[in-house]
Amino acid sequence: MVLYIIMALIGYCIGSVNFSVIISKKMAGFDVREKGSGNAGATNMLRSVGKKAAIITLLCDILKGVVTIIISIIMGNIIKNSNQELLLQVAGISVVLGHTFPIFFGFKGGKGVATSLGILLMSNWKIGLICLVFALALMLLTRMVSLGSCAAAVLFPVLTLFINDSYTVLTNGKSGSTYFIYSVILAFIVLYNHRSNIKRLLNGTENRLSFKK
Repeated sequence: MVLYIIMALIGYCIGSVNFSVIISKKMAGFDVREKGSGNAGATNMLRSVGKKAAIITLLCDILKGVVTIIISIIMGNIIKNSNQELLLQVAGISVVLGHTFPIFFGFKGGKGVATSLGILLMSNWKIGLICLVFALALMLLTRMVSLGSCAAAVLFPVLTLFINDSYTVLTNGKSGSTYFIYSVILAFIVLYNHRSNIKRLLNGTENRLSFKK
Protein backbone atom coordinates (compact mmCIF):
# COMPACT_ATOMS: atom_id res chain seq x y z
CA MET A 1 0.00 0.00 0.00
CA VAL A 2 2.84 2.40 0.84
CA LEU A 3 4.30 1.91 -2.65
CA TYR A 4 1.05 2.98 -4.34
CA ILE A 5 0.73 6.02 -2.06
CA ILE A 6 4.30 7.05 -2.91
CA MET A 7 3.57 6.61 -6.62
CA ALA A 8 0.40 8.67 -6.30
CA LEU A 9 2.30 11.48 -4.60
CA ILE A 10 5.07 11.40 -7.23
CA GLY A 11 2.51 11.47 -10.05
CA TYR A 12 0.51 14.25 -8.43
CA CYS A 13 3.62 16.41 -7.88
CA ILE A 14 4.79 15.91 -11.48
CA GLY A 15 1.31 16.79 -12.73
CA SER A 16 1.26 19.89 -10.53
CA VAL A 17 4.16 21.44 -12.46
CA ASN A 18 2.05 23.67 -14.70
CA PHE A 19 4.14 24.53 -17.73
CA SER A 20 1.54 26.80 -19.31
CA VAL A 21 1.69 29.17 -16.33
CA ILE A 22 5.49 29.05 -16.19
CA ILE A 23 5.92 29.54 -19.94
CA SER A 24 3.29 32.29 -20.29
CA LYS A 25 4.90 34.29 -17.49
CA LYS A 26 8.34 33.79 -19.02
CA MET A 27 7.43 34.52 -22.64
CA ALA A 28 4.55 36.97 -22.33
CA GLY A 29 4.79 38.39 -18.81
CA PHE A 30 1.37 37.25 -17.62
CA ASP A 31 -0.40 34.19 -16.20
CA VAL A 32 -2.29 32.51 -19.05
CA ARG A 33 -5.10 31.73 -16.62
CA GLU A 34 -5.86 35.46 -16.60
CA LYS A 35 -6.45 35.51 -20.35
CA GLY A 36 -8.86 33.94 -22.85
CA SER A 37 -10.74 30.95 -21.48
CA GLY A 38 -8.79 31.04 -18.22
CA ASN A 39 -7.61 27.49 -18.80
CA ALA A 40 -3.97 26.55 -18.22
CA GLY A 41 -3.57 24.47 -21.35
CA ALA A 42 -2.11 24.45 -24.85
CA THR A 43 -5.27 25.73 -26.60
CA ASN A 44 -5.52 28.84 -24.45
CA MET A 45 -1.75 29.29 -24.82
CA LEU A 46 -2.22 29.31 -28.59
CA ARG A 47 -4.93 31.95 -28.40
CA SER A 48 -3.31 34.09 -25.71
CA VAL A 49 0.45 33.74 -26.20
CA GLY A 50 1.15 32.18 -29.60
CA LYS A 51 2.10 29.06 -31.54
CA LYS A 52 5.60 28.62 -30.12
CA ALA A 53 4.39 28.79 -26.53
CA ALA A 54 1.50 26.46 -27.30
CA ILE A 55 3.75 23.83 -28.90
CA ILE A 56 6.22 23.92 -26.01
CA THR A 57 3.36 23.64 -23.51
CA LEU A 58 1.80 20.75 -25.41
CA LEU A 59 5.05 18.79 -25.52
CA CYS A 60 5.82 19.43 -21.86
CA ASP A 61 2.33 18.37 -20.77
CA ILE A 62 2.59 15.16 -22.82
CA LEU A 63 6.00 14.47 -21.28
CA LYS A 64 4.52 14.75 -17.78
CA GLY A 65 2.37 11.72 -18.54
CA VAL A 66 5.21 9.85 -20.25
CA VAL A 67 7.71 10.43 -17.43
CA THR A 68 5.23 9.46 -14.71
CA ILE A 69 4.38 6.16 -16.40
CA ILE A 70 8.10 5.41 -16.93
CA ILE A 71 8.70 5.96 -13.20
CA SER A 72 5.85 3.58 -12.34
CA ILE A 73 7.28 0.90 -14.64
CA ILE A 74 10.75 1.27 -13.09
CA MET A 75 9.31 1.06 -9.57
CA GLY A 76 7.26 -1.99 -10.53
CA ASN A 77 10.34 -3.73 -11.93
CA ILE A 78 12.39 -2.98 -8.82
CA ILE A 79 9.73 -4.10 -6.34
CA LYS A 80 8.83 -7.52 -7.69
CA ASN A 81 5.82 -8.23 -5.47
CA SER A 82 3.96 -5.14 -6.61
CA ASN A 83 0.92 -5.14 -8.86
CA GLN A 84 2.54 -3.44 -11.85
CA GLU A 85 -0.74 -2.79 -13.64
CA LEU A 86 -2.24 -1.08 -10.60
CA LEU A 87 0.95 0.92 -10.08
CA LEU A 88 0.81 2.21 -13.65
CA GLN A 89 -2.87 3.07 -13.30
CA VAL A 90 -2.32 4.93 -10.02
CA ALA A 91 0.49 6.86 -11.71
CA GLY A 92 -1.69 7.79 -14.68
CA ILE A 93 -4.66 8.97 -12.64
CA SER A 94 -2.55 10.90 -10.12
CA VAL A 95 -0.58 12.87 -12.74
CA VAL A 96 -3.79 13.99 -14.47
CA LEU A 97 -5.29 15.01 -11.12
CA GLY A 98 -2.11 16.96 -10.41
CA HIS A 99 -2.36 18.70 -13.77
CA THR A 100 -6.01 19.56 -13.12
CA PHE A 101 -5.59 20.60 -9.47
CA PRO A 102 -1.92 21.66 -9.16
CA ILE A 103 -0.83 22.18 -5.57
CA PHE A 104 1.91 24.57 -6.72
CA PHE A 105 -0.50 26.86 -8.61
CA GLY A 106 -3.53 27.32 -6.39
CA PHE A 107 -5.24 24.09 -7.55
CA LYS A 108 -6.27 25.77 -10.81
CA GLY A 109 -4.77 23.91 -13.74
CA GLY A 110 -5.54 22.54 -17.18
CA LYS A 111 -8.00 20.02 -18.55
CA GLY A 112 -5.59 17.08 -18.72
CA VAL A 113 -5.88 16.22 -22.41
CA ALA A 114 -2.20 16.43 -23.38
CA THR A 115 -1.08 14.70 -20.19
CA SER A 116 -3.67 11.98 -20.79
CA LEU A 117 -2.28 11.53 -24.31
CA GLY A 118 1.16 10.89 -22.85
CA ILE A 119 -0.37 8.35 -20.47
CA LEU A 120 -2.31 6.61 -23.25
CA LEU A 121 0.73 6.29 -25.49
CA MET A 122 2.75 4.82 -22.64
CA SER A 123 -0.02 2.52 -21.38
CA ASN A 124 -0.89 1.16 -24.83
CA TRP A 125 0.67 2.79 -27.90
CA LYS A 126 -1.97 1.31 -30.21
CA ILE A 127 -4.90 2.73 -28.25
CA GLY A 128 -3.02 6.00 -27.82
CA LEU A 129 -2.48 6.39 -31.56
CA ILE A 130 -6.07 5.48 -32.42
CA CYS A 131 -7.40 8.05 -29.95
CA LEU A 132 -4.92 10.67 -31.21
CA VAL A 133 -5.84 10.19 -34.88
CA PHE A 134 -9.54 10.14 -34.04
CA ALA A 135 -9.26 13.36 -32.01
CA LEU A 136 -7.16 15.16 -34.65
CA ALA A 137 -9.59 14.17 -37.41
CA LEU A 138 -12.54 15.63 -35.48
CA MET A 139 -10.58 18.76 -34.64
CA LEU A 140 -9.65 19.34 -38.26
CA LEU A 141 -13.18 18.69 -39.49
CA THR A 142 -14.97 20.79 -36.89
CA ARG A 143 -12.18 23.16 -35.73
CA MET A 144 -13.32 22.41 -32.17
CA VAL A 145 -10.54 21.11 -29.94
CA SER A 146 -12.98 20.27 -27.14
CA LEU A 147 -15.04 17.96 -29.37
CA GLY A 148 -12.01 15.95 -30.43
CA SER A 149 -10.74 15.77 -26.86
CA CYS A 150 -14.05 14.62 -25.38
CA ALA A 151 -14.69 12.11 -28.15
CA ALA A 152 -11.23 10.57 -27.69
CA ALA A 153 -11.81 10.38 -23.93
CA VAL A 154 -15.00 8.38 -24.52
CA LEU A 155 -13.29 6.17 -27.12
CA PHE A 156 -10.51 5.12 -24.72
CA PRO A 157 -12.69 2.90 -22.43
CA VAL A 158 -14.40 1.37 -25.46
CA LEU A 159 -11.08 0.35 -26.98
CA THR A 160 -9.90 -1.34 -23.77
CA LEU A 161 -12.78 -3.80 -24.18
CA PHE A 162 -11.65 -4.88 -27.62
CA ILE A 163 -7.86 -4.47 -27.74
CA ASN A 164 -5.94 -7.06 -25.72
CA ASP A 165 -2.42 -6.46 -26.96
CA SER A 166 0.25 -3.74 -27.03
CA TYR A 167 -0.12 -2.92 -23.33
CA THR A 168 3.12 -1.83 -21.70
CA VAL A 169 2.20 -3.72 -18.54
CA LEU A 170 -0.13 -6.70 -18.74
CA THR A 171 0.49 -9.45 -16.20
CA ASN A 172 -0.63 -13.07 -15.94
CA GLY A 173 -2.04 -13.16 -19.46
CA LYS A 174 -4.99 -10.95 -18.53
CA SER A 175 -7.01 -9.17 -21.19
CA GLY A 176 -6.98 -5.44 -21.75
CA SER A 177 -10.32 -5.20 -19.93
CA THR A 178 -8.30 -4.92 -16.70
CA TYR A 179 -7.67 -1.34 -17.82
CA PHE A 180 -11.36 -0.54 -18.23
CA ILE A 181 -11.97 1.07 -14.82
CA TYR A 182 -8.70 3.02 -15.20
CA SER A 183 -9.80 4.28 -18.60
CA VAL A 184 -13.26 5.25 -17.31
CA ILE A 185 -11.73 7.30 -14.48
CA LEU A 186 -9.41 9.14 -16.88
CA ALA A 187 -12.27 9.74 -19.30
CA PHE A 188 -14.43 11.09 -16.47
CA ILE A 189 -11.72 13.54 -15.38
CA VAL A 190 -11.31 14.86 -18.94
CA LEU A 191 -15.07 15.14 -19.50
CA TYR A 192 -15.57 16.81 -16.12
CA ASN A 193 -12.89 19.36 -16.98
CA HIS A 194 -14.72 20.03 -20.25
CA ARG A 195 -18.17 20.41 -18.70
CA SER A 196 -18.49 24.05 -19.78
CA ASN A 197 -17.33 23.12 -23.29
CA ILE A 198 -19.88 20.30 -23.42
CA LYS A 199 -22.66 22.76 -22.55
CA ARG A 200 -21.54 25.04 -25.37
CA LEU A 201 -21.28 22.08 -27.76
CA LEU A 202 -24.87 21.11 -26.96
CA ASN A 203 -25.98 24.73 -27.38
CA GLY A 204 -24.06 25.14 -30.62
CA THR A 205 -22.00 28.02 -29.21
CA GLU A 206 -18.61 26.35 -28.76
CA ASN A 207 -15.59 28.35 -29.93
CA ARG A 208 -13.87 27.22 -33.08
CA LEU A 209 -10.12 27.31 -33.52
CA SER A 210 -8.55 29.05 -36.48
CA PHE A 211 -5.58 27.03 -37.76
CA LYS A 212 -4.54 29.93 -39.99
CA LYS A 213 -3.53 32.18 -37.13
